[in-house]
Amino acid sequence: MEGKKLLLVVLDGLGDRPIKDLGSKTPLQLAAKSNLDWLVSNGACGILDPIAPGVCPGSDTSHLSLLGYDPFQVYTGRGPFEAAGAGIAVKGGDVAFRCNFATVDRDMRVLDRRAGRIKQGTVELAKSLDGLDIEGVEVLFRAGTEHRAALVLRGPALSADVSDTDPHEEGSNILECKAIQPGAEKTARIINEFSRIAHDTLRQHSVNREREEKGVVPANAVLIRGGGIFPHLKSIEEKHNMKSAVVAGVALIKGICGSVGMEVLEVKGATGGLDTDMMAKAKAAMDAFVDKDFVLINVKAADICGHDGRPMDKVKVVERADQMLGYIRDHMTESLVLAVTSDHSTPCAVRNHTGDPVPLLIFGEGVRVDDVQTFDEIACAKGGLGRLRGIDLLPLMLDLAGRNVKFGA
Repeated sequence: MEGKKLLLVVLDGLGDRPIKDLGSKTPLQLAAKSNLDWLVSNGACGILDPIAPGVCPGSDTSHLSLLGYDPFQVYTGRGPFEAAGAGIAVKGGDVAFRCNFATVDRDMRVLDRRAGRIKQGTVELAKSLDGLDIEGVEVLFRAGTEHRAALVLRGPALSADVSDTDPHEEGSNILECKAIQPGAEKTARIINEFSRIAHDTLRQHSVNREREEKGVVPANAVLIRGGGIFPHLKSIEEKHNMKSAVVAGVALIKGICGSVGMEVLEVKGATGGLDTDMMAKAKAAMDAFVDKDFVLINVKAADICGHDGRPMDKVKVVERADQMLGYIRDHMTESLVLAVTSDHSTPCAVRNHTGDPVPLLIFGEGVRVDDVQTFDEIACAKGGLGRLRGIDLLPLMLDLAGRNVKFGA
């Protein structure tokens, strides 16, 4: 079906709560964002629950929802998507986990869940653990973005029904992996053995010796969580007859989008960190419309600031993202429908995801322009789109693009 093209910009972790030190404003309210405000004043807006009201989303489940897949039906765990994004070709029967490189003391107490947000040397660290054989099971281990990594177990009689080794807080010991359901005992044993080998190997690795000589915390352990079996997902092209692509720096987002048939565009400078080149992402996305119908841009930086509790840095990220939207605004045509939103809120005061809704704007020819003049969590709640779920967004964009199929006679 012919129709307009679609661009979805996801400003990861953008939503926040009023912060006393910012005059009881959110970072989005405080930021200078002339391009976002122009798009809102000439478009339609609302607020969006990435999953459902009050549900605290992960980046994985929320992106599935934004792409039109019901996470309650298709989600089996974050691990498979992290693995796909890290470049592991996951096969049927494989069990995949998401991991962090972390810093622990001699008693296996977690001192830093992200090993100082390590950026260099993770590929070398991962190679030292890749290809192990534990109880006849092949271990595949790859570095992801910054401190993140992915683990895949390949072999007979495996199960994803095991507990995390990640205590999810600093100051606690790495946990023993346990079977949650009968039949998962073998997988739990393998995870525990891998965890032991990882610590013994990493604490002696040259990358960590160099880090310690420089006074930097070592990445001497692996925290494991989010196990799952890779699900079968119908592709975007199969569902909507659209050729699609994603521009992202984070392995998880690349993995999710690649799993639904989107081409993963490798963009120089798209790091998934605070130093990411947002303008390069915007240019790559606009260039992709030469042969693509739908493009998603993910920008992770605001989420990092939220997790680290840095509201003024989050303000700066919003202002950089606004410049990126300015480039898109200058280069888009009437044949494009643009949506800007987030995958979840990461309030700086909470330092974690919350179930707060996120702002949404849609701009393009035919959009019913409402009266909202500024893009933030409070103003957008008064917009004409009302309150939507994440899974409602793509159908709405498809309809505005003239790509929907009539339901009924």
